[in-house]
Amino acid sequence: MHALATMTDTATELAGWLRLQHLPGVGPVAARALLARFGLPPAIFAASFEALREVVSASVARAIVQLPKPVANSQLELTLQWLQRPGNAVLTLADAGYPPLLLEIADPPLLLYVRGRAELLSRPGVAIIGSRNASVQGMQNAAAFAQALSAAGLSIISGLALGIDTHAHEGGLRGAGATVAVIGTGADLVYPRRNLDLSQRIAEQGCIVSEYALGLPAMPSNFPRRNRLISGLARGVLVIEAAAQSGSLITARLAGEQGRDVYALPGSIHATLAKGCHALIKQGAKLVESADDVLQELQWLGGIPTAPPALEDETPLLAALGHDPVDADTLAARSGLAMSALMGDLLALELAGRVERLPGGLFQRCK
Repeated sequence: MHALATMTDTATELAGWLRLQHLPGVGPVAARALLARFGLPPAIFAASFEALREVVSASVARAIVQLPKPVANSQLELTLQWLQRPGNAVLTLADAGYPPLLLEIADPPLLLYVRGRAELLSRPGVAIIGSRNASVQGMQNAAAFAQALSAAGLSIISGLALGIDTHAHEGGLRGAGATVAVIGTGADLVYPRRNLDLSQRIAEQGCIVSEYALGLPAMPSNFPRRNRLISGLARGVLVIEAAAQSGSLITARLAGEQGRDVYALPGSIHATLAKGCHALIKQGAKLVESADDVLQELQWLGGIPTAPPALEDETPLLAALGHDPVDADTLAARSGLAMSALMGDLLALELAGRVERLPGGLFQRCK
C-alpha cells in the first residue's frame, strides 16, 4: 500500500506500474507473464528487446523499450494527487496487502484502487448479486441476507448497481462484516449517481475497489469484466434474483470457474426473476433459504451470533410486534421502519430465536 510519507518512492514505483498498465496490447495475463520472467516493472523496462520477445509479441516488446506514453505520465500525476486524500490507496500485485483470493484467479489486476478499509479485501466474504430491476421481495431478501451474514463476520461483496446490489450493500453496512463495492469505473467516480450517498458511506465504513484507471467513465464493457473480481474476492456467490439472461449468471459462471461456491434463492415458477436462479440450481448451485444455509455450506465456524449485539432485551421492534401474530405491512406501520430495514431486523430476531415466522407471512414473538 502506498503512503504519502514516501512520496518519492511512491512516485517512482507507481510510474513503473502505471506504465505497464497502460502498455498497448498488454492485459493482466501478459503483464503477469512479464512480471514472472523479469520481476518488478523497472526490470521489465530495462530488459532487451530480444529478451522481451521470449515472453510477448514483437509489437509489445517495441512498446516496452520505447519511452513512456503521455497517458502513463498524466495518470501518475492524477494518482499521486488522489492518494493525498485520506482513505485512498493503491495496491499492486507485489504488495503484501493484495487480496490473496484474487491471486488465485487467471487474470488478477495489476493495480487495485481502493477507497476505505483495504483490509476488508483480504477478509472472508460472500458476494450477493442479482437483478437491477429487482422485485420488492428480492430487495428485502438481499438486505436481510446481507445483514445476517455481515453480523456473522463475513464481508458482503457486490457491484454498487441499483436493485439487489444496493440493498446488499445496505444490509452489509448494518453488520460487523461491512461491505465491499467492486465498481466498473475509476475509483474517483460514482456510477450510478443515484448511489452517491451509499458510496460515500461505503468508503467511510467499508471499502470501494476498482481495477480501472482514475477518471475512466462507465462503459458497457467494464462491468462484465469487473464481475470476475466480485466472484474472485468472495468465498461464495449468492444470487438473489436473476432473469434467464441476467448478467448475474455471468458472475455465477465465473465463480464456478474460479472454484467458488454458488448459491441461489428459489422463487415462484411463474416469476421471471426466478428463472435464472432455477437454472443455476439445475446446474448444481446450492439452493438456500436462509443465511444459516450459506454459513453451513461455508462451514463458517463463527456462525450467527445467538443474539446480535444491537438487540437489547426489549427492542422497539419487539414492542411493536406485541404478543399476537402480525403481518409485515402492519408491523411496518406500527414501527415506522422501511420494509427493507424491517425485514432485516426481523431476520436477525428470528435467527436469535426471539421471533417465529408463521405460515401466511405472519410473525410472532417466541415465548
